[in-house]
Amino acid sequence: MRNPRAFLRPLAVGAPAPAADIPFKPSRMIHFFDPSNEKMAAKVPDIAAKVDIILGNLEDAVKTEKKAAARQGLVDVAKSTDFGQTQLWTRVNSLDSPWVLDDLITLVTEVGHKLDVIMVPKVEGAQDIHYVDRLLAQLEARAELERPILVHAILETAEGVANVEEIAGASPRMQGISLGPADLAASRRMKTTRVGGGHPGYLVREDPTGEDITEGRATYQQDLWHYTIARMVDACAANDILPFYGPFGDIKDVVACEDQFRNAFLLGCVGAWSLHPVQIEIAKRVFSPDPADVAHAKEVVEAMGDGSGAVMINGKMEDDASCKQCLVMLDLARSLAERDPELAEAYDL
Repeated sequence: MRNPRAFLRPLAVGAPAPAADIPFKPSRMIHFFDPSNEKMAAKVPDIAAKVDIILGNLEDAVKTEKKAAARQGLVDVAKSTDFGQTQLWTRVNSLDSPWVLDDLITLVTEVGHKLDVIMVPKVEGAQDIHYVDRLLAQLEARAELERPILVHAILETAEGVANVEEIAGASPRMQGISLGPADLAASRRMKTTRVGGGHPGYLVREDPTGEDITEGRATYQQDLWHYTIARMVDACAANDILPFYGPFGDIKDVVACEDQFRNAFLLGCVGAWSLHPVQIEIAKRVFSPDPADVAHAKEVVEAMGDGSGAVMINGKMEDDASCKQCLVMLDLARSLAERDPELAEAYDL
C-alpha cells in the first residue's frame, strides 16, 4: 500500500503533481465518436459544442484493421479542434490488447495537453489503475505536460464489480467509473443479449387472488442493473469521484433510454454515454435537475439558514438531512447554469 503522504506525489520525475480534487464540470453525457470514420470525425466541432464530454473511441466499436487509423484520427481531431468548455476524452483499448501501449504513448505525447480523461476498459482491480497511473506519469514527464490526465474506469467484468471499492480509491487520477452492461452481462453469464436496459423476463408477479393461479396477476419488469449501479455509486461517493451510466444500445427506443438514464440519475449518477445524437438531448434533459426541484431546494435552504433545526414547508418537515439533499441539487444546478444560459434562466440563478 502506498504511503498516504506520498499519494499526491508524482510517480515520475518531471510529471505534474496529481490532482488533490476531481473537478466536477458538467458531465451529463459522454458522446462517443469513431475517429477512424472520416465523416464522423468531420462532425466533431459541431457536436462538441452541444455536449459536455466528447470521447474519441479506440476500442470495441473500431475494427481491428482500423485501430491505427482511429488513433491517428483522434490525434488529428484533437490538434485541429477548439473544444471550448467541452471536455475531450478517449477510450483506449483494453490493457490486455496489443494496441493500448501505442494508444497511450501516442495520445499523451502528441495531444496530452488537450486530453482531460482517459477511459480504461475492463478494469478488474487496483493493479490495472496502478499500471496506467505510473505509465501516464512517465509519458506526462516526457511530454512536459503541466497538468495530470485523469483516469476513468469501466466496470465490465464480475471481478471488476467485486473490486469496485479498491478501483475507486486506487489513484488520485481516478475521475470516475462507468457501468459497461454488455461485457458485464457476458462476464456474469447473464442470459440477455441487450446492451443496457431491462428485460421482459426479469420480473416479479402479484400473488394469486383466487384458485386460478394464471388469472389476474399483474407483472412488473425489474431493473437488471440496480445492484451494480448502486454499488458503483457508493464506491464513487466514498472516494469523491463521479459515477456514470454506460450505453443504452436500443437507439430507437428513446422512451426506455430516458427511463434508464433517469433511474441512474436518481441513484446518483452524474451522466451517461450517448451513442447517437438522439441520446444527447435525452441525457441533457434527464441529468439536468427539474426547475421545480431547484426552486424547492432554494426555498428549503433559504428557510433553514445555518442548516440546523427543522422547519415545515408546504406541509413537509425539512431538517438538516433534507437541507443537505437540497444543497446537492443546487450545486449541480449552479454548475450547469454556468454553461447553459437557458438553464440559468429556468433555475433563476
